[in-house]
Amino acid sequence: MNNINLMKPNKENLNFFLIIGSLFFGLGIFDFCLNIFFGKNITFFLPGFISFFTPLIFGMIGLHFIRIEFSGIKQLDELNKNINTSNFNAALSICIIILIIFGVAPLLNWFIFEANFVGDSKEACTGDGACWIYIKVWFNRFMYGMYPNAEQWRVNATFIAVLVLGGLGYFFPLKFKKYLTFYYVIFLPIISFLLIYYLISGGEFGLEWVETGAWGGLSLTFIVSFFSLIFCFPIGMILALGRRSDLGIIKYSSLSFIEFWRGVPLITVLFMSAVMFPMFLPDGTYVDKLIRVIVAITLFEAAYTAEVIRGGLQALPRGQYDAAKSLGMGYWKLHLLVILPQALKLVIPGIANTFLALVKDTPLIFVVGLLELVGMLNLAKTNPKWLGFSMEGYVFAGIIFWIICYSMSKYSQKLELKFKTDR
Repeated sequence: MNNINLMKPNKENLNFFLIIGSLFFGLGIFDFCLNIFFGKNITFFLPGFISFFTPLIFGMIGLHFIRIEFSGIKQLDELNKNINTSNFNAALSICIIILIIFGVAPLLNWFIFEANFVGDSKEACTGDGACWIYIKVWFNRFMYGMYPNAEQWRVNATFIAVLVLGGLGYFFPLKFKKYLTFYYVIFLPIISFLLIYYLISGGEFGLEWVETGAWGGLSLTFIVSFFSLIFCFPIGMILALGRRSDLGIIKYSSLSFIEFWRGVPLITVLFMSAVMFPMFLPDGTYVDKLIRVIVAITLFEAAYTAEVIRGGLQALPRGQYDAAKSLGMGYWKLHLLVILPQALKLVIPGIANTFLALVKDTPLIFVVGLLELVGMLNLAKTNPKWLGFSMEGYVFAGIIFWIICYSMSKYSQKLELKFKTDR
């Protein structure tokens, strides 16, 4: 072993410094955890104000020993490059780690260690932790709303069928790939609507009729999000093309539509669709509230989607248009085969962001009397037998929405990589 200079760790004594550095860093974290969970310090014999800073001191010493330039270990070099470039950065990194542990420790206690999982009533919830019994008891309502328990298989069968139909596109033979857009934009929505109408609503084929007012929970969130996402995209695309049209009536009609819907809050749009719209219908005409809500959300989000797509259209150089025209392409052929494929590829992050906002906006339908997931939570928390457990409900809803939105986000990132072209 070469001469060791503790003030300047080097590559020649790499193993020694890694072991010593890891020990000091681990000692600092252990000291802090010991204090958080048991109120003890390994340096209890020192004055209190010194013991308070010993986790930070141990951690900084540990990071100092592993701060070795060009160590040859990829993970170590990345760590030093990002969080351990200097003593100041090391101190900041230790403080952030300590703050994370400080916040996570009580959260884990509430979430898992002191939580109640077994039981069927409020009386089984004891201690200071979360009462997940509340979620277990109300789980069916959170998933299906007021839909009859004996008929919930119809909701499950419908969603399974739609998922299977949606996945069929991945198995299309290569010679039928050109019809994939038609399948997803026309065929799938029609089949999905028929399945929902005849299977979930019922009233035909010997199935009990279930009004849409009884639909609710996460299943209603999926239904509203699914149809709104499918319809707002083509409408937004048409509006984006219309706003860039050379024909004045088309351009200003599209512009007026987009600016009107972007200037009105969604909650107002939903209220108008549920309360005001029926007043303008002829006598004897009835449009289901759920359909009105889906149309309202679709038109609202289509305006935002249009602006995102318009940004992609404007990002393309004029040469793309001229090249397509030089090949004799007309307006629709030019846009469908040359312009839109390039523009949509550029705005995948923006479209994904709009779709995520749409999914997270669905709880607003609670104001018109449709009880999706958050609406059912608001109803459950007012039940006299379960007062005081709203926190568990909102945490549950937050986790569900995070899973949905994170999945959509990861899928959009895969699409970006799939259609990425180097310039």
